[in-house]
Amino acid sequence: MAEGGFVVAICQHGGEFTSGPSGNLIYKGGEAHAVDVSREMSLDSFKDEVSKVFHVDVADMSFKYFLPNNNRTLITVSCDRDLQRMVDFTASAAQVDLFVISRVENRIVPYPGASTVKAGSNAPADKRKRPASKNKTSKSNKKTPNATSSAVQTNTHDINQTSPVVTLNDYNEEFQVEFGRDVDFVATDGAVSSDPDVLNQDKLALIDTQREPTGIIDDAINPYDGSEIIIDPPPELTYNPNVFWDDIIKGVGQEFDNVKDFRAQLCKYAIGKGFVYRFIKNETTRVTVKCVGDGCTWRLHASESSRSKKFVIKKMTDEHTCGGVGGEGQRRATRQWLTTIIKEKLRENSAHKPKDLVKEIYEEYGVLLTYSQVWRGREVAQKEMFHVMRETFGHLPWYRDRLFQTNPGSSLELSQTVDTRRVFVAFHASLHGFANGCRPLLFLDKVPLKATNEYKLLVAAAVDADDGIFPVAFNAVEDDNYDSWVWFLTQLRIALQYHNYPFNAMTFLSNGQKGLDAAVPHVFEDSNHAFCLHHIMEEFRGELRKGPWSQQIRDVMVEDFTRAAQACSIDEFNASIESIRNISTEAADWIIASKPEHWSDAVFRGCRYDHFSSNIVDVFNNWIPTKKEGSMVLMIDSLRIKITETIEARREACKSWEGPLTPSMEYKAQDEISKAGKLTVLCSSETLFEVRGNGICVVNLANWECSCRRWQLSGLPCMHAVAVFNRIGRPFYDYCSKFFRLESYHLTYSETIFPIPDMDTFDFSAGATIPPPKPRTSDKPRRKRFNPNKTTTLIRLCSRCKQAGHNKATCEAIL
Repeated sequence: MAEGGFVVAICQHGGEFTSGPSGNLIYKGGEAHAVDVSREMSLDSFKDEVSKVFHVDVADMSFKYFLPNNNRTLITVSCDRDLQRMVDFTASAAQVDLFVISRVENRIVPYPGASTVKAGSNAPADKRKRPASKNKTSKSNKKTPNATSSAVQTNTHDINQTSPVVTLNDYNEEFQVEFGRDVDFVATDGAVSSDPDVLNQDKLALIDTQREPTGIIDDAINPYDGSEIIIDPPPELTYNPNVFWDDIIKGVGQEFDNVKDFRAQLCKYAIGKGFVYRFIKNETTRVTVKCVGDGCTWRLHASESSRSKKFVIKKMTDEHTCGGVGGEGQRRATRQWLTTIIKEKLRENSAHKPKDLVKEIYEEYGVLLTYSQVWRGREVAQKEMFHVMRETFGHLPWYRDRLFQTNPGSSLELSQTVDTRRVFVAFHASLHGFANGCRPLLFLDKVPLKATNEYKLLVAAAVDADDGIFPVAFNAVEDDNYDSWVWFLTQLRIALQYHNYPFNAMTFLSNGQKGLDAAVPHVFEDSNHAFCLHHIMEEFRGELRKGPWSQQIRDVMVEDFTRAAQACSIDEFNASIESIRNISTEAADWIIASKPEHWSDAVFRGCRYDHFSSNIVDVFNNWIPTKKEGSMVLMIDSLRIKITETIEARREACKSWEGPLTPSMEYKAQDEISKAGKLTVLCSSETLFEVRGNGICVVNLANWECSCRRWQLSGLPCMHAVAVFNRIGRPFYDYCSKFFRLESYHLTYSETIFPIPDMDTFDFSAGATIPPPKPRTSDKPRRKRFNPNKTTTLIRLCSRCKQAGHNKATCEAIL
């Protein structure tokens, strides 16, 4: 905190705010003065000080500032208490940027490409029809793409400077921004494309560039309702055309490889000439386009030649009467074109940022894009670039040799046949940590990959003493089926045997699908296999939706099902099932048939330490960068780096922990201790005790058991055992499982993963071959699965005789 309880306020006045590409606000212009602010200073005194340094009257001024690490929201100082809060909030930084803003002229200039909906315009949910708008050409001193405009003013701020207004005409189709489709980034007013793969630049102006992009396919944008969009022209962009595509289209008789090649060349030609076209016909065998200018005669028709199987230009009127050529017209671009351009720029400089690409693409090609469009295009380009970088299978032995040299005790096994390629990897630090510090509990699941569908990544993970997910082994396979899981578990067993791990009390937790229910007992004969409660619960909810029950009744049965899964005794389990049976016998029979011995604590033979779900993939979602998924070696090495960072971070975090138990286990222990105060203990012998509360439980200290079974299932003494400890003066922590102690946590993260040399210099793309895509086989499941057990809830009757089983056309009833 600042010494003396004051901060230095950097007061700024005379500038204006602009909206940044990620939603942050940037203050530009004006002058600045430094003023000391203390907690005891009043707002009036502060205003007097500011008035003196700026020589202005601040009576009609507002004072605003940003909180630390937040440049999106301005906080207003309107009273003495607000001024004190500002000092407290920014004391750690010792200074704060404070903006003196006029209440009348306060406005924010949007970032280039960002859009602002006119105040008072129709909301997205408004279904009223949009009135026809008139075309007006905006004038600008700078050379920017033309846009239709009309004068507009918001109801909240005064705009002192005219901004071009983009009005979207003829837009009546649902709009969704995604780079799986070609996009028309710029179009003139009234231009409507019949090409289903093309969207207008005006429509794309609806994208909110102030929020962080979340993936390759963004959220769906609501259909445009006809409201006007205000877009400030980017002042820092200047179009200097250097495109030499104006002679790509030669004329009648020119041949192209296919229709896709023709569309790509046509796109470049229009950008080079500086005009916009629209499709009259857009088919795989014929394409007809014309200029969108009013009355323009430019027109082109091409079709597939039956003789040469080429795509040939058959007719072309190469004359523009609209005046939209010569670089002054707006630009049309497709997704394929954008991806190609961005890939070329990324090859020159892989560190290109989207905001830089926005500027360069406009300066070179005259195509004005938003930040989010270029961000998604950059992601697609990176995928395509790194997707072809697939090393041959011979690179993996090179990596394995270096892994064994630097990390002895690790395991990396390869299996290659005509139809399969499998890679198993487990680092020595992971195997040692699981064998020496983790509970004998393994989660089995599949990690989704974003950039490739050619193989699946299987994972086996454990939990440390503080209930943190600890990765043990990974396996890249062609598909997650029974054979793949058997191979994975076999390699895991061999790797654990190398570390002398006992398998007599192993417990596995998975969803039981894709052959896992049979693969686990096949490899680990004496292990216990628990099914994911979340997966079973979703199946149960699906069954309930078929019934006639209300949502309230369904929720009651789901709660009873949860109690049955978490029940510690047979009596509790049966009571929950009977509660469901009183509502529906079919639902109760479904639960009994779903193998409760795999998911209910009352009948499960193993110990899963209060873990009921196998959904651990969320932890590994961002562990592998998308650009490294195309290479097995790079993917494995990215896992090595992430595990190394996790081990080092947790090893450093536990240095400040105190006590015999880890923090999360200490919290659970204190919860049980707080419940034991009202229990009565009767001594039967030195080791047997009778505990009375809501019921009677028997505690056996010699075997670390309680008749409620909570102690055995969780590994921590239950409240009945705590009451016994309090009665005879035994320490609570002496009866806790060793897997919850701080010593076990230290053992889990005691080993280190060492780096692999030569990773930065080795060329994994050398000699790489791209395997052909696998054909869809007949054993693949259909997209819409047929459920033979599904009961038909809708009964159709004949409209003639009102009987079921036929319709009016086949009715034979005599009336």
